[in-house]
Amino acid sequence: MKFKPADNIQDLQYFGEFGGVNPSISDSSTYTFLSAKTMLDTFEGNSDGCYLYSRHSSPSNLYLGEALAAMEGTESANVAGSGMGAITPTILQICSNEDHIVSSRTIYGGTYAFLKNFTPRMGIKTSFVDITKLDVVEAAITKSTKMIYCETVSNPLLEVADIKGLAFLAKKYNLKLVVDNTFSPLSISPAQYGADVVIHSLTKFINGSSDTMGGVVCASTNFINSQKSVIDGASMLLGSSLDSLRSSSILKNMRTLHIRMKKHSYNAAFLANKFEADGLKTVYPGLESHPSHELFKSMMNLEYGFGGMLTIETGSLEKANALMELMQEKNLGYLAVSLGFYKTLFSAPGTSTSSEIPEDEQEEMGLSNGLVRFSIGLDNDIERTYKMMKSCMKEVGVL
Repeated sequence: MKFKPADNIQDLQYFGEFGGVNPSISDSSTYTFLSAKTMLDTFEGNSDGCYLYSRHSSPSNLYLGEALAAMEGTESANVAGSGMGAITPTILQICSNEDHIVSSRTIYGGTYAFLKNFTPRMGIKTSFVDITKLDVVEAAITKSTKMIYCETVSNPLLEVADIKGLAFLAKKYNLKLVVDNTFSPLSISPAQYGADVVIHSLTKFINGSSDTMGGVVCASTNFINSQKSVIDGASMLLGSSLDSLRSSSILKNMRTLHIRMKKHSYNAAFLANKFEADGLKTVYPGLESHPSHELFKSMMNLEYGFGGMLTIETGSLEKANALMELMQEKNLGYLAVSLGFYKTLFSAPGTSTSSEIPEDEQEEMGLSNGLVRFSIGLDNDIERTYKMMKSCMKEVGVL
């Protein structure tokens, strides 16, 4: 049967404490017990349905986690206070001193900085490779490798990972395949192709209103429980918890995710085709010119399209900056990092979200100073938007 992520979210039914159509928000940091024995059992992880302390779990966070697990088709999920608050405990739960990670070379700058600059302090080494070449990935695996890490659609170059192929390698060498699916919620469901752990920054498309941060780890119940262990759970002990009020807000926004993703994808595909026809070097997985177009199609849940992210090459940082400033002045969007907002967001990744990556490595992976990354918004009249953007491009000399 075809996997239906939006149906899985819709089929969840919650009632509030007083019969409300929204679950009641758990406005408590700590929870009482009717017996000391139940408290002891909860500390030891042997008591279902009891709450200990909001850093460990809360009713609001469990509701959101249940919806996200349903969306990705995993047994369980654990939410966190940010995307990095989901990524870092996952890496540290799996890897320890003298372990090794094989990672995509094109990943979010914060993740890259954590793997390149921070985890070596703990004796964890990372090899950064071209994740689109399975032979290169396999050649990088050593006896001490514990994890393959990638993004379904990479930030910012929009490279597409072969999840099924990477999962085969992970199983062959008894590794964990960890996939950040932030750029492609609903469009691709990595767990259905063998990913062991699926991560999202909820800050982006899933919340969709750029008003809060959040993250989630979707995986087996055993893995999620290991992260939440009061004894040695990385999520529990590192303390990146999501506030119940914010958790409740994200859960409400999830109900429109399928509608929003269809519109993000439609608008991005429209602009990408127009930009490419105008002669701009345009990267978008929905274009036949994208090297992984067929791979994306083979994995996608068709109705949600190819996502809302695209890039264009302007030729120089000066032109990129001039274009973005003019587009903001014309109210076409915001010169801002992040993605998934109702309004288009644009930035030059080399000097913003990927600035943690040294310039020589940016050049090696094909990340130029003139690259502009777009998170395409929910514009009602996308043809009007295109005409205005094209006018801006002509004015600053990009076209």
